Amino acid sequence: MTENEEMDNRPDYLKDALYQGELSQAPYAITVSSPKIEPIDKRLLKANAHEAMQHQAQQQIDMLRKQAALLIQQAKDIEKRLEVSHSIYRANINFEPVVGGVYHLYQKDDGSQVLSMVAPYEWGKSMPFAEFLHTVRLLADKTWDVLI
Repeated sequence: MTENEEMDNRPDYLKDALYQGELSQAPYAITVSSPKIEPIDKRLLKANAHEAMQHQAQQQIDMLRKQAALLIQQAKDIEKRLEVSHSIYRANINFEPVVGGVYHLYQKDDGSQVLSMVAPYEWGKSMPFAEFLHTVRLLADKTWDVLI
């Protein structure tokens, strides 16, 4: 063992860490003529990373907000469909509605409602009801979709 090896008190895994390859390929400056290694600007590095992180997070938040708004709107649409469906099932229905069929909801003078297969324009001038309310379609889940 040489005198230099005896004075080298580095751990064994660091003793072999000296670069042994081509000087021009060294990962760090070995000679005075080696390219200058500039220290990184940690503030700039952190600022860029923070900006990228903030931008990415904001995009994800915006996407989640849009998805949440869509889900809320879909829930409101279902609630409205249920409300109309309850109203139709309280109405007088003298036939069995078919899924996919289009029907028309009317209100009588006494406030009661009637579901009919006859459209408002098909009555001519003698519509027997006080008011036309909706044109609806029966969906497969037995709820009603308001068309008009």
